[in-house]
Amino acid sequence: MSSAPSSNPLEICVKASVTAPNKLGDCPFCQRVLLTLEEKHLPYDLKLVDLAHKPAWFLKINPGGKVPVIKLDEKWMPDSDVITQALEEKYPNPPLGTPPEKASVGSKIFSTFIGFLKSKDPSDGTEKVLLNELSSFNDYIKENGPFVNGKDVSAGDFSLGPKLHHLEIALGHYKNWSVPDSLPHAKSYMKAIFSRDSFIKTRALPEDVIAGWRPKVLG
Repeated sequence: MSSAPSSNPLEICVKASVTAPNKLGDCPFCQRVLLTLEEKHLPYDLKLVDLAHKPAWFLKINPGGKVPVIKLDEKWMPDSDVITQALEEKYPNPPLGTPPEKASVGSKIFSTFIGFLKSKDPSDGTEKVLLNELSSFNDYIKENGPFVNGKDVSAGDFSLGPKLHHLEIALGHYKNWSVPDSLPHAKSYMKAIFSRDSFIKTRALPEDVIAGWRPKVLG
C-alpha cells in the first residue's frame, strides 16, 4: 500500500468470505469503505469477521454487530455513510466528495435490483422498474460522465460500483440476465469502475455474491 498521512494502518472490520478462507466477503458497504481507503492511499489493517459466528471481541467494539466498522481517532465507528464522510474530512486529499446534487445518482438501482432478483413472477413489472432506473442512469452518464461527478471518480462511484457488481453477478447467475446493450453508457461505466485497481483489489468473489443472495432468491 502507498504511503499515507497516517503512519499506522487504520483498523477496519469487514465481512469474511463464506466460500474461501482469509478472503473478503460480499458486503458492498464494506467494499465502499475499502475503495475509499485505497483511492486515498491510506494503509489499513483488515479484520475479517465471520458474521454467522460473530466473535466476542467484535461484539465488544460494536454491539450492533454490523460491518463495516473502522477505528478513527481511537474510536470505533460503524456505518459506511458516516465512515466515508469522516475519512473525507480527516484525509481530504485526494478529494473524493460528491456534490450533494449528484449524491443520489443511481441510488434507486440497488433496491430495484433486489426487487427483480426476489421476483417469482416474470410479469410483475419488477424487471421494467429496474430497467427504468438503469435507463435513467445511462442517460445521466451519457450527458455527465464518465463518472457520477464527471471526469473524476468520487464517493458516489464507490457507493454505486459495488452494488452494480452484485447486480451483474447475482442476476447473471439467478436470472441469466445482464444489462442490455441498449444501455451502452451504463455498461461502459460498469466496465470502467470494475477495472480500477482499487476495485479489483477489494471486490468480493463471485461465489460469495451468489451465496450471499441465495436466501433472498429462495426465501
